[in-house]
Amino acid sequence: MATHTLETAIDAPRDIVFDVFANRERWHEFMPLRVTLIEPGATERQGVGAVWGLGVGPIGSVREQITQFVPNEAIAYAIVGGAPVRRHVGSITFADDPRGTLVSYTMESEPSVPLPRMILTLGLRLAIATMVRRGAHAARERQLS
Repeated sequence: MATHTLETAIDAPRDIVFDVFANRERWHEFMPLRVTLIEPGATERQGVGAVWGLGVGPIGSVREQITQFVPNEAIAYAIVGGAPVRRHVGSITFADDPRGTLVSYTMESEPSVPLPRMILTLGLRLAIATMVRRGAHAARERQLS
């Protein structure tokens, strides 16, 4: 199993930063992903229990389920299908910071095929860094509009 956490401040208000990461229906604005709501959440459309299909172009669809959704504070998810993993979970927390919003993003993954831990950790690091960098840019753009 591999784990990676990235913690950084994004210079935008917490409600905007949270919405960038929580509102998967707008991810296409800053990530090259095809995102489809497969099943809405139990009490909120994008909340706990929501299942999302994520793909790149015509390539397959990984299914993620939201396991925690606390507005402006935390999001957590687990891959529930479509990826070669025994277990993959992610969590993102949001807190006020003098520089804007402190974001802490953690991924833990255990592949179902043998992979060197170093390779898997590098993959997690790249995935988190890309999402946070592009999410930060989207948050700053939304703040200006």
